Amino acid sequence: MRNCEQLFEKVLAGSRLGKEEVFLLAEQDTAWLAEKADRLRRHFCGNKADICCIVNAKSGHCSENCKFCAQSSFYKTKAEQYPLVAEETVLAHAEKAEQAGIMRYSLVCSGKKPSQKDLSVLGGYLEKLKNTRGIARCASLGLLNEEEYRFLKEKGLTRVHNNLETSEKFFPNVCTTHGFADKTASIRLAQKCGLEVCSGGIWGLGESLEDRIDMAFSLQELGILSVPLNILFPIEGTPFEHNKPLEYDEIIRSIALYRFILPKAFLRMAGGRKLLPDNVRRCFESGANALITGDMLTTQGAGAEEDKTMLIRLGFCVE
Repeated sequence: MRNCEQLFEKVLAGSRLGKEEVFLLAEQDTAWLAEKADRLRRHFCGNKADICCIVNAKSGHCSENCKFCAQSSFYKTKAEQYPLVAEETVLAHAEKAEQAGIMRYSLVCSGKKPSQKDLSVLGGYLEKLKNTRGIARCASLGLLNEEEYRFLKEKGLTRVHNNLETSEKFFPNVCTTHGFADKTASIRLAQKCGLEVCSGGIWGLGESLEDRIDMAFSLQELGILSVPLNILFPIEGTPFEHNKPLEYDEIIRSIALYRFILPKAFLRMAGGRKLLPDNVRRCFESGANALITGDMLTTQGAGAEEDKTMLIRLGFCVE
């Protein structure tokens, strides 16, 4: 324990841990890890909680075979399938979010990347949002190239979402139609274009704790400061439909370790929240400081007022 106290002090002083040091921390009591992670969160990030929301702007018919995803064309699921939603739908959803005090809004589209026609339409949506709403504009659009990122930035995009999903080693067990290197290359292109990047992954895919730790180090290397943490919601018809859910203590341990590795990041609770018994309250006592509110892509989330009430009761400042 004494060595681990020294590791905590090392991070507190602004130094990074090595992988073996993180493994040493992982052996400690969950309550100890959670308390130290919460202290790191307060030291580096204060009590600010960051809330965003998403709209499923295009659903289904995805060409990729990600084994967790209800929208993949490789699997038979009950997920809705529809083309790009109308502009009025996007604007109405953004207005509702802004009225609820949510100041970041993300357009999420299924598929490896949008067609040029859809990309042009999405650019129009972003431009309209930029000119009519005060909300920050994010998008999750797959593996874009530099020209496409620059086009969307000109139209008003400020942040790109592109999850690594898991570690580089475990990634082939999750998806084979594109690779981990495709993800990191696209992320670096977005950063080159001056866009912020939001990137995280999903836990409960069958990965080990080491895989989760490796993903955190990949995010550190990429300089990611907004990290969505999803808990697998097994969906009927997908290859992972029978995956055993992670124990809550394992989730807390993983969040706490992420805070040690990424002390300045917004660790954002995302999909799978409804699987947890307390609306992720323990997560926010263990290093988390951000969330996606409202419904996710194909699974149910929680309401903005419910989320804000919880965060305020925990001592967070919700802007």
